[in-house]
Amino acid sequence: MAGNLFFGGRLGNFKDENDKIITKEEKIVMISPFEISPNPSQPRKYFTDEAIYRLADSIRIHGLIQPLSVRKTENGYELIAGERRLRALKILGKNEVPCVITNVDKEESAHLAIIENIQRENLNMFEQASAILNLMKVHCLTQEKIAEQLSCSQSYVANKLRLLKISDEEKQDIIEFGLTERHARALLRIKDEDVRKSVLKTIIKKNLNVASTEEYIDRLLIEKKKEKCDKPKTKIIIKDMRLFYNTIDKAIETMRATGFDVETTKRETSETTEIVIAIPKCST
Repeated sequence: MAGNLFFGGRLGNFKDENDKIITKEEKIVMISPFEISPNPSQPRKYFTDEAIYRLADSIRIHGLIQPLSVRKTENGYELIAGERRLRALKILGKNEVPCVITNVDKEESAHLAIIENIQRENLNMFEQASAILNLMKVHCLTQEKIAEQLSCSQSYVANKLRLLKISDEEKQDIIEFGLTERHARALLRIKDEDVRKSVLKTIIKKNLNVASTEEYIDRLLIEKKKEKCDKPKTKIIIKDMRLFYNTIDKAIETMRATGFDVETTKRETSETTEIVIAIPKCST
């Protein structure tokens, strides 16, 4: 049993998610990893095999420092925190893994999973943004309340959520090529998605840093604005002249109604239509 619990052969205490010491005798239970289902609210979406294998190797050599956090369900157990550790332990072929059972409901489990991942800062920028949005939806929280729980500013939360406006294709390229959150925020200044994708490809191709990216986008937006200002105004041409003829007819009717004996003649040429309005002079 000890070989399963302390893979490095060490005997000692674990720590919980808040760094509080937990003794094996008091709170640690051994559970088969195949009885533990993933947390549906797990904010982390990207798991690289290389990173999981490195973690598995570390656990094999040094032992597991922190147990998994789970909750009891009708069909077994649901993971609250420790997705990477669980995957690594499965790679090591462990029949049982150390867990702390937490008595929480589904919503609180989602809350803990999201908070734990965000505070550990092991999510990429888009996973953090999705996690914050999920936390807001699950608990109907405002940006201000989320900021309080994460000990950050409301503007920090707002900036994170803005990242969700970027398309999935762009997100993948930003993560794959190691661009920063400042790169992503600079790109958000471009509203047209097709233009933004083109700019992103240029940034990646030229390996632009944040400062160069911001300057490039500044120039692009200035050029676009100048093109818009320099574009000649479109003249409105109404080919149906009946609108103007009706206006003239109404004016003539008004004059006649007020006592003027107005006479009109209309003459068509190959290029023009001439309308002559004769208004008699008033006699004194």
